[in-house]
Amino acid sequence: MSDVTYLGNPNLKRANVQQEWTKKQLLEYKRCMEDPLYFIQSYVKIVSLDEGLIPFKMYSFQKEMVGTFHKNRFTICKLPRQSGKSTTMISYILHYALFNPSVNIAILANKAATARDLLGRLQLAYEHLPKWLQQGVMSWNKGSLELENGSKILASSTSASAVRGGSYNIIFLDEFAYVPSNVAEQFFSSVYPTISSGKSTKVIIVSTPHGMNMFYKIWTDAEEERNTYVPIEVHWSEVPGRDEKWKKETIANTSEQQFNTEFECEFLGSIDTLISPSKLRVLTYKTPIQSNAGLDVYEKPKEKSTYVLTADVSRGTKNDYSAFIVFDVTQVPYRIVAKFRDNEIKPLIFPNKIYDVARAYNQAFVLVEVNDIGEQVANALQYDMEYDNMIMASMRGRAGQVLGGGFSGGRAQLGVRTTKAVKKIGCSNLKQLVEDNKLIIEDFDTINELSTFIVKGSSFEADDGCNDDMVACLFIFGWTTDQTYFKELTDNDIRHQMYKEQQDQLEQDMAPFGFVVNGLEDENIGQAVDEYGTRWSPIVRNYDTNW
Repeated sequence: MSDVTYLGNPNLKRANVQQEWTKKQLLEYKRCMEDPLYFIQSYVKIVSLDEGLIPFKMYSFQKEMVGTFHKNRFTICKLPRQSGKSTTMISYILHYALFNPSVNIAILANKAATARDLLGRLQLAYEHLPKWLQQGVMSWNKGSLELENGSKILASSTSASAVRGGSYNIIFLDEFAYVPSNVAEQFFSSVYPTISSGKSTKVIIVSTPHGMNMFYKIWTDAEEERNTYVPIEVHWSEVPGRDEKWKKETIANTSEQQFNTEFECEFLGSIDTLISPSKLRVLTYKTPIQSNAGLDVYEKPKEKSTYVLTADVSRGTKNDYSAFIVFDVTQVPYRIVAKFRDNEIKPLIFPNKIYDVARAYNQAFVLVEVNDIGEQVANALQYDMEYDNMIMASMRGRAGQVLGGGFSGGRAQLGVRTTKAVKKIGCSNLKQLVEDNKLIIEDFDTINELSTFIVKGSSFEADDGCNDDMVACLFIFGWTTDQTYFKELTDNDIRHQMYKEQQDQLEQDMAPFGFVVNGLEDENIGQAVDEYGTRWSPIVRNYDTNW
């Protein structure tokens, strides 16, 4: 036995072992090769928590998933927790590796340990195949395996370097929604060249939603046929044993928010976001009319329009992004017309980018956040490039920072320092602007960051592993809109306008409350006379028999 097993494992056949075939085995092998569903249902075994090692009895939606994987190059699946999505996927990969010679397959997950666990489940299923179905094993370890037909399977975390330099026939991305946004972007820019060269290569993305990130973007584009991914959606009720009773029990043991995310598969974003989940759900992004080197343009400059640019500066070390947003503030609602975002641009170069875009947008008014090295950027714009429309801020005692054009008195500085007060007011104003549709946001990266901008202590910050550079530009703008200098620039008092709208709405809501005509009223409007001849007003609520 030892001379035909791989490293003494009786469940594995080593390479270069001759196999004697019966006619029945040959027919069965041919059928398995041609029909992945037949192979999986007949020969793949999985571990059940309740029953141990059992044959994989597939649900209807799992069968449809396998058929879609087999017939299409690009597939994206949005499925609830514990629905057998990963098991379905590794079963198909096992079939693909066995019956296709010299293929490379990558199993990638948000964590390397998760990817190795998936590979381990595939290896378990492989060990329980009949020997005549197995390929001889060339190498076998926790991170990869190689079969004698030349097929290789790699397990790794989803990172930009995970599959760089290799060519892969299948890339399987598990729980892709949980990969940090910056890593997901770098990964796709790195991985796509590895699959674009082939005509039969496949990318299969399987995940439960987790905010409005890269997974959300690919899914939405697939639904609206803006890309070539085939979307597969499974409702929690399609999993046998899950009914309304199970739903109520699950919500009681967790929370409705968690159930909506993990089982209803809603793109709700993180818990306790600055912008309400109900509003985040209806925010939709659109494709920029122009996109190049980090700059996305949604509207070209319009003659006589007024623009404001707010900028957040990073050190250019790939951790955070240097970013700016251009707002059209000619009228309400305000609109984002362009945005820039780059985590590699250096502070020495960033002013040039701001300068070029601001000039293009009718000499936009520029406000730079100057807490750290932002002061260097603001100084370069003002003194080196002599940009005229820089917005300054000066300290006014208890009033804090006040915006101006440089002649507002006090100790003026180029740009604004993001103090606790500035951030608090900015976030409050931003929330009201967005939720009252006074600021139109159609940029994907900005919506993504808003979906993970959450309560932390007494303030708001990006969720772990996420960024908030675009949101920083937003709340700086939110703070700016309440400044007198901004109102003079735009001739728009957004607070007064929103207050007036709320008052109008309040009056409409109160309109049904009138007076009952019972014949005792006199000719004075708003007053009534009781049976003793006393006049009274429900508004003043003061009795006076001498009126």
